[in-house]
Amino acid sequence: MKNGYGLGEIFKNAIALFYTKIFYKGARLIRRPIYVRGKKFLQYGEGLTTGYGCRLEMFDTGVGEVKKLVIGKNCKLGDNVHIAAGENVTIGDNCLMASKVYISDVNHGDYSGIVEYSSPDISPDNRQLYTRTVSIGNNVWIGENVCILPGVTIGDGCIIGANSVVNRGVLNNCMIAGSPARVIKKYDDKARQWRKFNE
Repeated sequence: MKNGYGLGEIFKNAIALFYTKIFYKGARLIRRPIYVRGKKFLQYGEGLTTGYGCRLEMFDTGVGEVKKLVIGKNCKLGDNVHIAAGENVTIGDNCLMASKVYISDVNHGDYSGIVEYSSPDISPDNRQLYTRTVSIGNNVWIGENVCILPGVTIGDGCIIGANSVVNRGVLNNCMIAGSPARVIKKYDDKARQWRKFNE
């Protein structure tokens, strides 16, 4: 299947390419509008491509200029991808994200029961921010409307089905789906095919 652009899209891409070369050296194509908050905390590899309306937020928590959002080489982000990094979000090489993906390592309050209780009597916006790092491996394909929550580690070669909510870690070469997401298939290296996974 050939993916051709119309004349209007070619013109918009030409402008985006010019913008990319000036403001995002090494990236492949940054489409506008793009919203970047805390750019000094952003690190990306060569070949980064973004869709329209992406929102990258890195919060200054007073720990210096350590990189909080690290994106590997040749990553492609679809339209309206939103990534929020308060501590550290790392995305490996060759990752592909569909549109409307949300990834965050930060939460208004803590509800795990491990640390201080976050009272529902306090406005969510006034609750203390809690962070837990997020790590996404290489060659990961993330489907439309996926939500990846704080503290999640996703292994290399994973596929995350559309509309999934990922709230726990996933080993390498797994296919996950659902809300909350669970493993539905694993890649069998010997047979060189995906096989259904029964928990």
